[in-house]
Amino acid sequence: MALEQLRIASRRSQLAMVQTNWVKAELEKAHPGLAISVEAMATQGDKILDVALAKIGDKGLFTKELEAQMLVDRADIAVHSLKDLPTNLPEGLMLGCITEREDPADALVVNAKNADYQLDTLPEGSVVGTSSLRRLAQLRHHYPHLEFKDVRGNVITRLEKLDAGNYDCLILAAAGLTRLGFGDRIHQNIPSEISLHAVGQGALGIECVEGKPEVLELIKVLEHAPTSSRCLAERSFLRELEGGCQVPIGVNTTIDGDTLTLIGMVASLDGKRLIREQQSGTLAEAEAIGKKLADILKSQGAGEILKEIFDTVRPQ
Repeated sequence: MALEQLRIASRRSQLAMVQTNWVKAELEKAHPGLAISVEAMATQGDKILDVALAKIGDKGLFTKELEAQMLVDRADIAVHSLKDLPTNLPEGLMLGCITEREDPADALVVNAKNADYQLDTLPEGSVVGTSSLRRLAQLRHHYPHLEFKDVRGNVITRLEKLDAGNYDCLILAAAGLTRLGFGDRIHQNIPSEISLHAVGQGALGIECVEGKPEVLELIKVLEHAPTSSRCLAERSFLRELEGGCQVPIGVNTTIDGDTLTLIGMVASLDGKRLIREQQSGTLAEAEAIGKKLADILKSQGAGEILKEIFDTVRPQ
């Protein structure tokens, strides 16, 4: 039976609402007459802003409250930044759709006084703001002469802190800046040779309840097959390494014809140990490619690096 109403659960942050409203508008265009409502709420990750993410546990930090709404039948779908969605979902829920990806690169945003610098020319001791262990480890590996400082809050809050002089520059997701209308603040897209991006970065994941084909049918119109193949490979890689979003695991995927190539990286927090390899296969083998690459990195010591990190940043 065709649905007449669709209920969306979303975080209430500005970026989350921009993303959710885009999904809502696209679904309304695809399904004229469908009534769509949005229930916005704060998640644990939105409420705790004075502690580094890695110290408070990250799996489901931005998703649990939304998932609870679906499990008690108060929402039909939830819209997530795919990089925030754990690779193992609660029983009864599934990843129903992956949308077309924005540029997944990390971006350098600078204080005006540093407008003449690029990442590799920043003066020694420049203060770089990031809340991501993945970015931190890779940048420490390549630029040990820079200083790094944690930064929390939404994108606008972070930009205000940067402009106030608390940081010389920030590292943020290019996709988030673009979606919020701050694309002009991107000073430099950081090459993947320097910083591999987070699993799923730049894509939206639409989560839904299993066993509801009528809901799945509605949202599948937003599925972008190439992005889905790339992200499924990345998520398989992350799942096999048993890493959450707040560990130094980075990826990059490319598609050439029917061939998908996944590059993966694991690094120590100090950046002194960094393991990076790649694996290719057909699009149909996307998840197998991710698993194979994870096994290769494990054989080179990735497991030991991750265990040390978990022991260091494990929530108290």
